[in-house]
Amino acid sequence: MNHSTSNNAAPQRSLTAQSLDRAMAGRLWTDRFFKHLMTAGGLGVIVAISAIFFYLASVVVPLFLPPSVHQTGQYAVPGEARTASVLLQSDERLEALVRVQADGQVVFADYFSGQPKATVGLALPQGVPVRSQAAADRSTSTVALGLQDGRAVVAKVGFSTRFDEQARRIIEPNIEYPIGQAPVVVDPEGAALVRLAVQSGTDGTTLAALTEDGRLRISGVSVQRNPITGEATLESQNGTIEPVPPEVRDILIEFKQRELYVLSGNRELWRYDISNPSAPTLLEKVALAPAGERVTALTMLSGGFSIIVGTERGHLSQWFPVRTEGTNFRLTHIRDFKPMPAAITALEPEYHRKGFMAGDASGHVGSYFATSKRLLFVRQLSDQPIVLMGYPPRGNGYLAQDAAGRLHVAHVENDYPEVSFYATWQKVWYESYEEPAYVWQSAAANADFEPKFSLAPLTYGTLKAAFYAMLVAVPLALLGAIYTAYFMSPKVRGIVKPTIEVMEALPTVILGFLAGLWLAPFVENNLAGVLLTIATFPLTFFVAAWLFALLPTAVRQRVPDGWEAALLLPVLVVQIALCLAVGHPIEATFFGGDMPNWLSNVAGIKFEQRNSLVVGIAMGFAVTPTIFSIAEDAVFSVPKHLTTGSLALGATPWQTLTRVVLLTASPGIFSAVMIGLGRAVGETMIVLMATGNTAVMDFSIFTGFRTLSANIGVEMPEAGVGETHYRLLFLSALVLFGFTFVVNTIAELVRQRLRQRYQTI
Repeated sequence: MNHSTSNNAAPQRSLTAQSLDRAMAGRLWTDRFFKHLMTAGGLGVIVAISAIFFYLASVVVPLFLPPSVHQTGQYAVPGEARTASVLLQSDERLEALVRVQADGQVVFADYFSGQPKATVGLALPQGVPVRSQAAADRSTSTVALGLQDGRAVVAKVGFSTRFDEQARRIIEPNIEYPIGQAPVVVDPEGAALVRLAVQSGTDGTTLAALTEDGRLRISGVSVQRNPITGEATLESQNGTIEPVPPEVRDILIEFKQRELYVLSGNRELWRYDISNPSAPTLLEKVALAPAGERVTALTMLSGGFSIIVGTERGHLSQWFPVRTEGTNFRLTHIRDFKPMPAAITALEPEYHRKGFMAGDASGHVGSYFATSKRLLFVRQLSDQPIVLMGYPPRGNGYLAQDAAGRLHVAHVENDYPEVSFYATWQKVWYESYEEPAYVWQSAAANADFEPKFSLAPLTYGTLKAAFYAMLVAVPLALLGAIYTAYFMSPKVRGIVKPTIEVMEALPTVILGFLAGLWLAPFVENNLAGVLLTIATFPLTFFVAAWLFALLPTAVRQRVPDGWEAALLLPVLVVQIALCLAVGHPIEATFFGGDMPNWLSNVAGIKFEQRNSLVVGIAMGFAVTPTIFSIAEDAVFSVPKHLTTGSLALGATPWQTLTRVVLLTASPGIFSAVMIGLGRAVGETMIVLMATGNTAVMDFSIFTGFRTLSANIGVEMPEAGVGETHYRLLFLSALVLFGFTFVVNTIAELVRQRLRQRYQTI
């Protein structure tokens, strides 16, 4: 019988071993499956993040690529090659060009072949020679020809478009006379006009001329139309400019026809006020180049505010009037550009942007953009000096005539000249500004707008928002997490922790709404009380703890362990109420009853209703649950044998906390702070609704700011796809991405180091 039992046990053990083998095999298969699944998931996350990065980079990279020049061509200049050119320009589609000759002939030709299409003569009086020529701001397409008898003819030269019966687009010449075909008298004495300047606009036309006998004459002509009959009458104001600079070499009129610039001698510029043409006044004299260096070319950028100066050494610089005090302005040297290889012989401004071209004596043409201080490209087109250049209206090409009578044309893709490292991250001196500044202003109402694309104030605002949010959140979250995990009773912890974690799910748009519409006005109306509340918070905690310690032991023992924090709630309510109640008398006594107004008008500290204080409170409230939850888990997860061992060796609970628990939990606490920082940096809705969205570089707690994320949220719907503004918003996103990546990488390295250091405790 024993033998039979033994025989039955063997198959049973064999069956059990087989079951264990199958279970083990299943477990190993499951482990392998989830190992591969987790690996695939991790790789998927890496691939997704990489795809986001490369997509953002693909949108941003074109901003920093040089323009592409193609479809180049050269041919003999259309018309009479031996006659000087006054103006070169083309239509928007690079189909036709127009050349205005110094003898008054206007030649229309094909853009890329130079084949003439039509020649039209301007309305010049017969038998009166042309002695001088000038072109106005390129956006007006206006030229003026000064005559031997002291008169001038002003014409607007351009193109008109029509469609024939087959719906084919036909470009035709178009010549208009803004102040009539009859020549305008500039010098009543009839002296020849040997140098001329013109500027024309909707308000009228201004001419300035140097006569053969050395006088400077100014003539302002406006057209008055009868609203009923449509009859036009001319009203003119004439004056003589005194004193006259010696050796007048060039004359420029500002776009708004209020100032006149006269180049005298080698390098001196005389600036006049001609807002009243009958009584011009000299404002100042400025040396445009160092001693011994000769100015060889001048032009005004689009908008007529800045002057570009070229010298015989190939140097290029920008000047514009800067307000000194009151309504006084002084022409100021703003910036220098990378020089050309030889002496500057021609300058040409772009139509509607702050770009310009420079031609030199060795046949080079360089394309620049003033605001970004960027040299876009330099090409040698000829071995002869460049004498005149032209831009198409969209800036998508160039025309350059050399001294040998050859015209060089091209199609240029130059979509993002406004962007450079200098323009996006450094201080830029913008037109009409009194000093260099960091400015973000992506749009304006007029065509003379100078784009301001500095990401510095947006990045600064992002860091400022994160700083004030973390200033509020980190102490509250970490101290709360430590107390909850280490000192609080399990029953209370079971209520507090889930409650705070539920707060994390509160939509930030609600917090932003409350911060902007309720908290901001409340803080403004109770500023002294709010500041007093924040300042006395730590003191309230210490005083409450000190008073609690003074209570009789019997009374203190009636409070269960871990419930002490509940006693603070009524204390804090009383403290807040008391501070707010005391705040108004303090304002009345020390700040004239209105602390925000006192800060702005007396202390010189700008106060905005939606400011950093409001955002710090609101964002701190939003970030606190995240930091609290992770930090509390880290502290609570410290092995119990470490704390009990420390207590058993005679350490106090506080010593155990500071020398054992916090060191062991430091990797988790550090991760909590970094995750909270990432949340603060990427926050959009709260800063969008509670900051005022002012892109300023000011660390004051009483002013607002604009963050990168809020700027993207506000302006992306208005940005044209593929435009500079659109791509710069993607650059903002890439900066946020890079910042988050760097911070998280550093945080992970620090966390791993902390873990290795304290894992043996």
